[in-house]
Amino acid sequence: MSAFAGSSLYFGMLLSVGAYLFGMWLRKKTGLSLCNPLLVAIVAVILFLSVFRIEYGAYSRGADYLSYLLTPATVCLAIPLYRQLELLRRQAAAVAAAILTGVAGSAASIYVMSLLFKLEHVYYVTLLPKSITTAIGMGVSEEAGGIVTLTVVSIIVTGIFGNVTADWLFFICRIEEPVAKGLALGTAAHAIGTSRALELGEAEGAMSSLAIAVAGLVTVAVVPLVSGLI
Repeated sequence: MSAFAGSSLYFGMLLSVGAYLFGMWLRKKTGLSLCNPLLVAIVAVILFLSVFRIEYGAYSRGADYLSYLLTPATVCLAIPLYRQLELLRRQAAAVAAAILTGVAGSAASIYVMSLLFKLEHVYYVTLLPKSITTAIGMGVSEEAGGIVTLTVVSIIVTGIFGNVTADWLFFICRIEEPVAKGLALGTAAHAIGTSRALELGEAEGAMSSLAIAVAGLVTVAVVPLVSGLI
């Protein structure tokens, strides 16, 4: 198996896609929010590589092809937004307030956590882009002097946590408005949250798609301003 992994150019991509499809099947079969396809895929890939003693480099060579699709996939989220332009026009003020509040809350939470745990500057700026999509967050972290690999991990963990807990939080907080649900998922849990928003409905998906783009742009402007606080 290890020899095959080293010689197959597309091994990593096939393993990643297969693990994700397995996660989707498991989620549909069980109906459990904890069985998030991305979370299941991550665990499955780690276990597979560990059991068959396959080096990460052999896996990464093929898996990197999926990274090229990240930005186009994010751009495609504009389609449901286009279909809900009228709704956006009616809710423009609320949308702007929700996204700005979400970005400010994310930055403030990282600042407070860094003070409580006495984190160094490099870790502080590494975690600041945790709530925006990976395509933007990696660049923001690099420019601020953060550790890009840890930024990616924090973004993935944030997205999965938001995706898994969204329904429970909406129920506890009695949030029923589709626009509010979509904005919350997109602002706090980026693309992974948007995948859940699209499952809830087209309005939720459209607002979440908008939140990803706007929150990313606002974060790009905010991080240089707050990165010097610690």
